[in-house]
Amino acid sequence: MYKTVLLRRVQPPARRQRGFTLIELVIAMVIASILAAIAIPSYTSYIMKSRRTEAKSALLNIASLEERFFSTNNTYSALPTDLGYTAGLGVSFPVGSGYYNISPITVTQAAPPANTTSAGTPATYTITATPVPTKSQANDTGCTSFTITSGGVQTSTGSSTTCWQ
Repeated sequence: MYKTVLLRRVQPPARRQRGFTLIELVIAMVIASILAAIAIPSYTSYIMKSRRTEAKSALLNIASLEERFFSTNNTYSALPTDLGYTAGLGVSFPVGSGYYNISPITVTQAAPPANTTSAGTPATYTITATPVPTKSQANDTGCTSFTITSGGVQTSTGSSTTCWQ
């Protein structure tokens, strides 16, 4: 009589994977480097732009305070303390997070007319924001300073004149 023989299948030993291969790690590092090379300059540019916006807002605030002071005193003030700031006369003072300084406020008082046919010269002020030299904003060479005058004229210096808009 025939015997039934059960044949066993021989299975190869199980291969265990442990970790990543060197190629996989190199590919992941290359992808991360490319993403960082794109993201870091964009982030830096965004941060500089937000600091410029903060300085411009401070200048516009000081200009509105000057106009309010003028409406009650019929003259502009060169003293930041008259406008609610802590700096004294002829001193530049930081605004916002301290990346920009407001230069001393330049005020020209009104001059009376020289004769009956001339109108005289009106009182004026000029306020300028410049980057603090010891902070990272000083590296923003395209947009170095921003100035506002009592006539509403806004000017900027640097290689890019549109960065303060």
